[in-house]
Amino acid sequence: MPKIVDAEARRAEIVEAVFRIIAVDGLERASLREVADEAGLAVGSVRHYFAGSDELLRFSFAAVVDRILARLTAAQLAMAASEPGSDAEREAVLTLLGEFLPLDEERAVDACVWMAFKNAARIRPFLAPEADRSHREVAAVVGQVITALVKHDGGGHQSLTVEAERLLATLDGLCMHSLLQPAWMTAQMCHDVLDRHLRSLAA
Repeated sequence: MPKIVDAEARRAEIVEAVFRIIAVDGLERASLREVADEAGLAVGSVRHYFAGSDELLRFSFAAVVDRILARLTAAQLAMAASEPGSDAEREAVLTLLGEFLPLDEERAVDACVWMAFKNAARIRPFLAPEADRSHREVAAVVGQVITALVKHDGGGHQSLTVEAERLLATLDGLCMHSLLQPAWMTAQMCHDVLDRHLRSLAA
């Protein structure tokens, strides 16, 4: 009797193989053959689920974005449940922002993969729509954080937009610095930098 394969589970296994390859050797090595080898499958088995390399990479990009957004959504619930202006709210925000950063093994892989795909989208047009979605979703979350924390100073929407972009730039810098210099940019250092940033917003 033929073995019944869970298609969704098999796709997830293949995507995890893509992630492992990117985290260790970079996006350039994530060919169908290399992914098949990493997943312990025949190339034909991978092609059964993905017609080609572009489709596989596009699907994998969406998967890592969805995984990060799922963690952000959970963290947003804790932020919404905290009292505005309280220490508990600031800690909830720090926890939320930490979901962007490589603070443990899972988030380190996700951050590495996410950054690799975003960079590749500059020269691989088939990745651009997912890069745009990623930016919009993340910007929306950061915008909600800024709206909750910034004291209105008369600058209105433009002021909030500038602060949102400043926080996004800070997160991008911390993420890259943490991936490249993990011995220096530790989880505690990331926490301290973000805490100082958030306190400046509420000043």
